[in-house]
Amino acid sequence: MTEEKAKYAMNIPITKPFFGSEELEAVQEPLRTGWVVQGPKVAEFERLFAEYAKVPYTLATTSCTAALHLALVALGIGPGDEVILPAFTFVATANVIEHQRARPVFADIDLRTFNIDVSQIESKITEHTKVIMPVSLFGLSVDMKPILEIARQYNLHVVEDAACGIGAWYNGHHAATLADIGGVSFHPRKAITTGEGGMVLTNNEELAEKIRSLRDHGATKSDLQRHGSKRGFLMPEYHMAGYNYRMTDLQGALGVAQMGKLRYILERRIELAQRYDQALQNLPWLEIPYTPIPEGYVHGYQSYVCLFRPEEPTMDNVEVLHERRNMLMERLEDKGIATRQGTQAVHVLGYYRRKYGLRPADFPNAYIADRLSLALPLYAQMTQAEQDFVCQSLQEVLDA
Repeated sequence: MTEEKAKYAMNIPITKPFFGSEELEAVQEPLRTGWVVQGPKVAEFERLFAEYAKVPYTLATTSCTAALHLALVALGIGPGDEVILPAFTFVATANVIEHQRARPVFADIDLRTFNIDVSQIESKITEHTKVIMPVSLFGLSVDMKPILEIARQYNLHVVEDAACGIGAWYNGHHAATLADIGGVSFHPRKAITTGEGGMVLTNNEELAEKIRSLRDHGATKSDLQRHGSKRGFLMPEYHMAGYNYRMTDLQGALGVAQMGKLRYILERRIELAQRYDQALQNLPWLEIPYTPIPEGYVHGYQSYVCLFRPEEPTMDNVEVLHERRNMLMERLEDKGIATRQGTQAVHVLGYYRRKYGLRPADFPNAYIADRLSLALPLYAQMTQAEQDFVCQSLQEVLDA
């Protein structure tokens, strides 16, 4: 191993947050003021994100999972209702449906985009269907136009899981802003982070006010509103049985600092993704993320997720290819390069497989994506030398 390669051989994570002195200073302010629960910093963070995403209502939450759960509660989804979602997504997308005692109805995905195969949605609709829940996965917006048309035709709601969608745009609209309600995530693997954290996005004032109350136990006034009002010593009314899904001001302060770096972080992610595209485009066994990006889309590159395909993947050969992919990832790990599978085929996870009697072949593209997806390191601080080492190691490991 050369000296240059040895320098980076043990320290290339899948991602890392982009923190500096601004974040360190920001999180100290709530400690100095004593306001550490949801308060002025959360409100500022919500305002900044609303301005960025060009959406009138943003409500910070403890996670994107909480945001999606609140969306379903606000829409009145409950026992006997059905929600259509992609089979390839993080398990939280399905879990929030289960929490409402509704039924998740899976659809397969398009292997090129990893997003829901829109052509399958209409066939999944029954008299019990209430919501379509598309996922904008890995930073590429789902194709919302046909989904919204189907929703209008059948009088359905749309809730967009845009946990990975920060920086994703679709015909001039930020991810999660065309749906009735959408959610984004600020988990550390996302473009900007508050540790754990999420945000509800909506254009609907009535739904926004309902969610504002639901995230705060069902209170008619928040602590911040009481603090600045006359007779604030009185407790608020509680007209709904809500939840404690409030973001703290420590997280809000961190989010405010991160918003100041969002443009740079997204530009760097796109730049690095384009370098990967150029370096890896001629590897016949690796399918790089969907390129060229369709007109009207902006990819946020939450992750750089490829598909390992030394031959055309099918349900007959996927397990053999899966073992080869895992061996490749193990050898990269030995070199100090972290990789991950993209996400999971929810229909084959234990709970969903057992409860609904699902099999891998029910949604073959989702299963192939589960077994063969390969996320490469990507973060704003990534150096050219680090990225070059990843690309060189990919070929060397496969050759070996």
